[in-house]
Amino acid sequence: MNFFKKLKESIATKTEEVTQKFKEGLTKTRDSFAEKVNDLVARYRKVDEEFFEELEELLIQADVGVNTVMELVEELRMEAKRQKIEESNELKPLISEKLTQLLHKSDEDAQLRFAEQGLTVIMFVGVNGVGKTTTIGKMAHMFKSQGKKVLLAAGDTFRAGAIEQLEVWGERTGVDVIKQQAGSDPAAVMYDAIQAAKSRQVDILLCDTAGRLQNKVNLMEELSKVYRVIQREIPEAPHETLLVLDATTGQNALSQARIFGKAAGVSGLVLTKLDGTAKGGIVIAIRNELDIPVKYVGLGEKMDDLQPFDPDQFVHALFAGIIEEQVEKEEV
Repeated sequence: MNFFKKLKESIATKTEEVTQKFKEGLTKTRDSFAEKVNDLVARYRKVDEEFFEELEELLIQADVGVNTVMELVEELRMEAKRQKIEESNELKPLISEKLTQLLHKSDEDAQLRFAEQGLTVIMFVGVNGVGKTTTIGKMAHMFKSQGKKVLLAAGDTFRAGAIEQLEVWGERTGVDVIKQQAGSDPAAVMYDAIQAAKSRQVDILLCDTAGRLQNKVNLMEELSKVYRVIQREIPEAPHETLLVLDATTGQNALSQARIFGKAAGVSGLVLTKLDGTAKGGIVIAIRNELDIPVKYVGLGEKMDDLQPFDPDQFVHALFAGIIEEQVEKEEV
């Protein structure tokens, strides 16, 4: 089956609400990225080296990442030559197709991993200000609405107000928070939280940690200690270590992901504030350049605006017009 028809059919299986969330959440990226591609195609009727150079520049500005851009544009050059494409308009569908292929790398690891039985422990890491506590609150709401019994662990004992902030989310979602005083040993908080989760027969324990700067060695060592305490109590835990990144920081998010990935055994990424940036291309850079899957994206400020990352929805939100046009052409 043709790529665009498959993509359209994939979107049709999703709820209209989710499709709308991706469209609205990626408005700024679409206005910046897709419109610039259209403008480029309008200015360069013919596909030549100047066209590819401008396309490279455009993709880099959208934070798609230099390595990814070079790889993508080289593939487009080869494909244009192979298919004898001369009109720039004919290259537009190829751009969306190649981006989708990049985003679909290793789809099997994009789902959250849960314990086969008993307690699932999910740990959240990342620097201050990326939306980590908000992400935990939204995820607590999501799991609770699925009928799961959830508990929160206030492991960020370092930042002033962090425990109180998590408690506010606990009240909003009706989920208990296990805490100690500010300045306490985070590993001790995790120990208490695991014991409480076991005794209360909780399904999912969501663990907050201090917003570590990736260059602070002592804080990274503290994170390793938390990890060891969790594993001592539940050998296969944490089942997920999710690194929360702020999409508005663009390439800085990519460098954070590289460093945290090595130091904290990160198994997946959550990209927040995607609705607040025109640099949504960072999702493509992260997916292509790191062996860490994007598992969730923040598409707005509402409680249910944290969504599982869906490559088809992402590309459709950026290129819906091109996709519809191609399907119509092929059906004629």
